Amino acid sequence: MKLVPFMRRIEVPTTTRLFEEFFNEFPFFGSTLDGRDHWTPSVDIMEKDGNLILRAELPGLNEKEIELKLEGNILTLKGERKMENEDEKGTYHRVESYYGSFTRSFRLPETVDCEKINAEYRNGVLKVTIPQKPEVKPREIPVSVH
Repeated sequence: MKLVPFMRRIEVPTTTRLFEEFFNEFPFFGSTLDGRDHWTPSVDIMEKDGNLILRAELPGLNEKEIELKLEGNILTLKGERKMENEDEKGTYHRVESYYGSFTRSFRLPETVDCEKINAEYRNGVLKVTIPQKPEVKPREIPVSVH
């Protein structure tokens, strides 16, 4: 199975709105928690050594706050990052971190071996290894000359 490479599209505002949008775009927007009740963690998917590798960036979570579930051929990643209230007396003047619950779902191809999926979480990165069935790998057929 071949995966299609994904590149993030960067939108550039028109010059008439450039200054206006400068302070409304990340990382300059807002100084409160408005709009910060949900987030989507970054996920990279690659194919290596006959496996699909899914890497999700989940900083600030521990393994008990991460739920990984497989239903049919849908792999679902859920969790929630809560804002730390270490100093309740202080007032935030700027919050640029995302908090709240998230859900990501991925449709796995029929060629994967669902019984052998493995997940490990280290240093804020979840790595899910999804092996493909051996019959999916191409095999060479020798050609004889007569």
